[in-house]
Amino acid sequence: QVHLVESGGGSVQAGGSLRLACVASGSISRINTMDWYRQTPGKERELVNSVKGRFSISRDNAENTVYLQMNSLKPEDTAVYYCHADIISPTLRQYTYWGQGTQVTVSS
Repeated sequence: QVHLVESGGGSVQAGGSLRLACVASGSISRINTMDWYRQTPGKERELVNSVKGRFSISRDNAENTVYLQMNSLKPEDTAVYYCHADIISPTLRQYTYWGQGTQVTVSS
């Protein structure tokens, strides 16, 4: 079993910054993909990688961790942010995992 645990969400004023972290733990042979999605009520979950210029994603492969640095936050960035990972198990099968989600609220 694999667990993804997110941290770093919260409330911030427009123009502020937040850094989210997601740590994968458990039966992991290799992590193929580790990234971030976000979702607001009534909308599809969307890949965060597409937010250019203000957000950046980095990985610490040794720690099975992915970070999402969010700068110049806008009210429209308010959403639940989910960590996503495609992980190869010790039996060499790939599984997709999601974190529990962390709320980011940006006030104007």
